[in-house]
Amino acid sequence: MQDSKQTIMITGAGNGIGRAALLHFHGLSWRVIGLDLDDDALSELRDTLPGDTALLLACDVGKEKPVAEALESIADWIGEDAIHCLVNNSGIADPYSGPLEDLSLEKWQAWIDASLTAAFLVSRSAIPFLRRAAGNGGSASVVNISSTRAVMSEPESYAYASAKGGLDALTHAMAVTLGPDIRVNAIRPGWIETGPWQKKEDRSNPDHRDIDRGQHPAGRIGEPQDIAEAIQYLHEAGFVTGQHLNVDGGMTVKMIYEH
Repeated sequence: MQDSKQTIMITGAGNGIGRAALLHFHGLSWRVIGLDLDDDALSELRDTLPGDTALLLACDVGKEKPVAEALESIADWIGEDAIHCLVNNSGIADPYSGPLEDLSLEKWQAWIDASLTAAFLVSRSAIPFLRRAAGNGGSASVVNISSTRAVMSEPESYAYASAKGGLDALTHAMAVTLGPDIRVNAIRPGWIETGPWQKKEDRSNPDHRDIDRGQHPAGRIGEPQDIAEAIQYLHEAGFVTGQHLNVDGGMTVKMIYEH
């Protein structure tokens, strides 16, 4: 029998895209599990979401032991039920590392761990719960949040671009291995304005210029809700796996000249 409620697990759920996705799916009556290193941001969400439909855990998803401990709590919370969708969204938001010759191995590793290592660790731990969904006649999927920078770099974004490029490769490797039980896709967000979706003390509402909007054939800068809706699409699209979906308002297909 299929679970009466679907469950989604999202990393980097405290702010930005992760927060928007968490609230989007909770609004669709899903149970939501959110992991984030920022417990202050999670605390705000705990104040608004009921504990029987939302589990919010502080966790450094780039490290093995914290992930294992979080999955123990998740297993207790969901009992015999399944996880239907995993969203690997965690990462360091600032892509700029400075000159390559000044980039330390420690800082390089931080970018890699926050996105790529985290996706490996969390996916590895979540697979048994995702298989339950498929075993019950339902649908299971993983959505990795990559970036357009995986294929279109900006200066001094070495570690960030490498982490996201690795996430793209992990996506298709997982897709061909875990199917047909679990479908795996990636979303490459472009310029997404996350200011209004931060915890209260960091929240902002930037006033973008016409030239900023003009870089996008869609006529505007992206919003976290755009990514949340793309996650929903990829989870529901039963014949789509191993794909990398650019959600960027067309920015990466428009030639932009400096004036």
